[in-house]
Amino acid sequence: MNTILVTGGAGFIGSNLLIHLVKTYPEKKFINLDVLTYAGDLANLEVIKEAANYQFIEGDIRDRKFVDKVFTDFKIEGVMHLAAESHVDNSITNPSVFMETNVNGTFNLIDAAYKYWMVKPFAFKAGFENYRFLHVSTDEVYGTLGATGLFTEETPYTPNSPYSASKASSDHIVRSYHHTYGMNTVITNCSNNYGPNQHDEKLIPTVIRKALTGENIPIYGDGSNIRDWLYVLDHCKGIDLSFRTGKAGECYNIGGRNERNNNYIAHTICDLLDQHQPKSSGSYKDQIHYVEDRAGHDFRYAIDANKIEGELGWQAEENFESGILKTIEWYAKKYTS
Repeated sequence: MNTILVTGGAGFIGSNLLIHLVKTYPEKKFINLDVLTYAGDLANLEVIKEAANYQFIEGDIRDRKFVDKVFTDFKIEGVMHLAAESHVDNSITNPSVFMETNVNGTFNLIDAAYKYWMVKPFAFKAGFENYRFLHVSTDEVYGTLGATGLFTEETPYTPNSPYSASKASSDHIVRSYHHTYGMNTVITNCSNNYGPNQHDEKLIPTVIRKALTGENIPIYGDGSNIRDWLYVLDHCKGIDLSFRTGKAGECYNIGGRNERNNNYIAHTICDLLDQHQPKSSGSYKDQIHYVEDRAGHDFRYAIDANKIEGELGWQAEENFESGILKTIEWYAKKYTS
């Protein structure tokens, strides 16, 4: 498999994934397809833009004729599909674009792959038998957890926001193409990512940015909502491993085993900034400000990663304390340079 299409490669996870892939597999060609919405930035890919095995194409997965042309023009042999609208707040105010991109866009991609790779259900074209479609999803499709328990690959889907509903729908589309048409698909569901290149709208970049600019640091509700935090490079290595060695038709949950609530996140970042970039007076924690909770805010997400750890041998290399220090250092340079 020599020509891989990566959708959404200018975004947070996609850019980190492409940097990893391009450097790790110089013998393979990686095509980055991105429409460059507000969340995509080619500056994220500056370190590989001249690489011989990397090429960027601007385009929209909602445009079916364009998607078909990408497959035929570049002779796509594998897909890593990350392109998605992903900010829950935006899905509450403007759900339609989430349905168009996450549902219709995913359908366009996998149906185009099916028609390019296969002659009929369960019959690949000669030489196309190992072509694979990997779909990157989220733990939010499972809904919310109480104080205990973990999401497994067998947890029923109960999405609670337009964003998670659109991702659940896209998961089901991909699953259906495996069972109905025999396509070689893999789905990964990840916990909350953090690290370099994340958009400013997300929690951790917001806390760092607001702290350094002297503004109020907004925390929803009472700050007790819990997420399982996963350093983005660990996630990218899990995607890579699932693409290369995962079993066709399977789903793999990728989680960091780093459950932290939003209060812990904010206080930890402020403590580290107090140590490494202290204010002239007081603590960054003085800027923490609680705001009205988000509509339908899920209380807790946490992933059981036993399947990918046991079957594929994946392990997260960063714990939250090591990963957050690297993240703060990266954003401190971005926001103060």
